Amino acid sequence: MVNTLDKHVAAYQGDNLYAFDNEILLTWYPQRVLHHAGAAHSLLELGLGHGYSADIFSRRFSRHVVLEGSPAVIGNFRDKHPDCRAEIVETWFENFVTDERFDVIVMGFILEHVDEPLLILRRFREFLAPGGRLFLAVPNAEVLNRRLGRLAGLLDDVTTLSENDHLLGHKRFYTVATLSADIAQAGCGVDRLEGIYLKPFTTRQIVSLQLDRKIIDALCTVGIDYPELSCGLFAEISGR
Repeated sequence: MVNTLDKHVAAYQGDNLYAFDNEILLTWYPQRVLHHAGAAHSLLELGLGHGYSADIFSRRFSRHVVLEGSPAVIGNFRDKHPDCRAEIVETWFENFVTDERFDVIVMGFILEHVDEPLLILRRFREFLAPGGRLFLAVPNAEVLNRRLGRLAGLLDDVTTLSENDHLLGHKRFYTVATLSADIAQAGCGVDRLEGIYLKPFTTRQIVSLQLDRKIIDALCTVGIDYPELSCGLFAEISGR
């Protein structure tokens, strides 16, 4: 039986233009999780993707479980990170069950992939330990460069999925408004909302500028306070 998720593995091998953006987004938001998570010991992470976050988290948490539905993505990760201490469980998110409860749950760029994001939000908050914290990250359709593209007549609709989105298997974009609405509809509340990487120009334009890494880091830091203009949205949520 063919696993339909495996067809997206090429997007996670770093061989395209958008690897530049992915490296920025996927190494920044885990640092924000660590910043806010305090002395937590156990982490449940949904999805391996490019593997940046799993590699970072496995160095920090004494108990780290990662759920991934694609055998090809798992194989790609293990080839790149053979010494990673995380326990990787091959499963569809919708099918995962456990009696274990976790101090931290992370859904990093997951909700844009799944068929039923509200189901995932409702289901996984039940796996939090008392006082546990749930963090998520999603792509933002209203990032500054897409807003500028729309005003310049280069983009008909900021919510149109790009070539990179299709390559990654994205089903939807989010905005601050639609993410907040989904979280509320799932019976949760937003405790914290930050931006990930204030991106003023297209990926190709930024790459051509050969910006110093300090400038990229500054764009990420400024983006914290401007989620509506940033490339990604980072939220801490809680049950009501």
